[in-house]
Amino acid sequence: MLLGRIVGKATTLSFSFELGEESEVKKFEYVKVPHRVYEWVLCQVVEIERNHERSLAKCNVLGYLEKGKVKQVRIPFDIGTEVFLADDEFITSVIQLDGENGAYVGKLDGKQIAVNLNLSKLLTKHVAVLAKSGAGKSYALGVLIEEILERKVPVLIIDPHGEYGSLAAKSEDDTERLARHGLEAKSYDVREYGTQEQPELIPLRLPNNLTQQELIHLIPGKLNNTQLGILYSALKGMDEINFETVLLSLEQEESNAKWSVINLVEHIRNLGVFSNAPVAYNELVKSGVASIVNMKGIAPEIQQVIVYKIAKDLFELRKVNKVPPFFLVIEEAHNYCPERSFGEATSSKILRTIASEGRKFGLGLAVISQRPARVDKSVLSQCTTQMILKVTNPNDLKAVSNSVEGLTAESEAEIQNLPVGTALVTGVVDMPLFVNVRPRRTAHGGHAIDILDQPESFEAQTSKFQDQELLPLIKPKTTPQDLKLMADGDANVRTTLVPSYLFSCKDKEAAYKILVDMTNGEIVTNIEEYATAKLPRLRKLNPVQMKILMAGNRLKEFDKEKIITKTKTTVDIDDDLNDLVENGYLSFDEADETYSVTNKYILSKLSKHAIYTPVEYEQIAFDRQLDAKHNLDTVKEQVGRFTTVLDQQECNLIRYEME
Repeated sequence: MLLGRIVGKATTLSFSFELGEESEVKKFEYVKVPHRVYEWVLCQVVEIERNHERSLAKCNVLGYLEKGKVKQVRIPFDIGTEVFLADDEFITSVIQLDGENGAYVGKLDGKQIAVNLNLSKLLTKHVAVLAKSGAGKSYALGVLIEEILERKVPVLIIDPHGEYGSLAAKSEDDTERLARHGLEAKSYDVREYGTQEQPELIPLRLPNNLTQQELIHLIPGKLNNTQLGILYSALKGMDEINFETVLLSLEQEESNAKWSVINLVEHIRNLGVFSNAPVAYNELVKSGVASIVNMKGIAPEIQQVIVYKIAKDLFELRKVNKVPPFFLVIEEAHNYCPERSFGEATSSKILRTIASEGRKFGLGLAVISQRPARVDKSVLSQCTTQMILKVTNPNDLKAVSNSVEGLTAESEAEIQNLPVGTALVTGVVDMPLFVNVRPRRTAHGGHAIDILDQPESFEAQTSKFQDQELLPLIKPKTTPQDLKLMADGDANVRTTLVPSYLFSCKDKEAAYKILVDMTNGEIVTNIEEYATAKLPRLRKLNPVQMKILMAGNRLKEFDKEKIITKTKTTVDIDDDLNDLVENGYLSFDEADETYSVTNKYILSKLSKHAIYTPVEYEQIAFDRQLDAKHNLDTVKEQVGRFTTVLDQQECNLIRYEME
């Protein structure tokens, strides 16, 4: 179809043509132009101008096909040369989208041409998926992961929001829409790992054995020369380095500076992710399996430690071919390898190393971020293939344009206007491509909470919210449906809202959060089973009682003689023991005449009872809502005696009770 003729100035890179009176063409449409030397050349419309006299289309010259390769023209087009609409066959022959052997990610925008990415190139030269929040980056990455799993390539996903477990579920999308792309709904083999705070997942346990450099790298903050000297002295000549042996060796050091080092090492040990019985790495990286490390609700510093240890160990194992080649996906990459001006994460260095050297050893890397400007530039620059969806932040746009080769000014401007589901794909061929991402075979787990998702008018919804507001909730992982399934026969589950406060706290080792039930002023130690414990009333305890409790907490069970020996006290302690029993600190077994510390009070570090479940704002139907009986200031003062309180957030703890 003839569109018009070239007018004005023509170069080897661009030209303009005047549209005929009946010709219609869209921005980024592909056209073909005959050349007196190179036969047919593929070009692309990048802008259209109209005035009262004529319509003018500006084009970029993409290239021509010679001996199977795309080459740039070296001689401009003649003025007056005819411009034609490019047919699909000609576009495909020049762009060469890897035919049936690549990963099918969608269709060329405005065309029925399948875009297939070269997986060999993708898995060895890394990929970045960049977009603002809600633009569809997780969905696009899910499409890419499906294609990789189809080829039985192992995939390991660092998932900070718990979105990718849906790969195990078939898509509920319209089957006709899938069929138009030659697809059908499908699920994949998924193994989802989590910490002790996520009991429904496979426990994530990392190897407890560390090198000297690993241990030093994991310690939060920077050790001074004295502390480093003590640590190196403790590690000297040690055959096996693990937390227990390191702590034992540190305790034998004579310098008083050892205690700060001991506290830091204990902090890492108490994160709960290191174990003498770790997950086998050949199970974590397995052909055709998507292994997901679900870190939803885990503190950022713990996430960085997990990513560092997993990435470092697997990179070393891949070097010696002890695990198969695999694809590592880092979601929210700006948290794990931030640009250096935004700080340094524990995991930054190893991810920079994998980005620069991983391709040599068959370790493919995908970085996904909604803030490209905050991702380490050296990591982004190593990602040859990039899928860019809608980006509007000026700093992020600048970061994208700096990291993408061959991105034209017109394409850069268009990134701000991309509709959801359309991606600018670079690195596949020599030119950026606008691609409509295909529907997923699996369910999409990255939906944002839509507070207006009911099929009602806005006015009706507003009225509804006035009757039933959005509440800040902390929910147990066990749902009412789970309880009904576990119950024998029919069961009714009662939902109770417990007024609470989530306190953000900090000690010498780390920041953490604790939950306080405002009906009784106690710390919630277990959300699932609803267990609480009191903070000890230290002012009401005398020094002897304090000694008894501290020693008893270590012994767990003891008799009178044993506690006297342990506390080295010479006074009669009968009255003190009786007071501790009456106030619930100790229990007494009359048969054995032994005492034990109860679980009614928190006598260990407050951080051991940290809560990682986030507050979510939702509507909920409930049976009753309890009243708060304790004053916030009083509770805050009590908590402040044991830790530094940074902030607090009002919320409601959901309790499900069987009737």
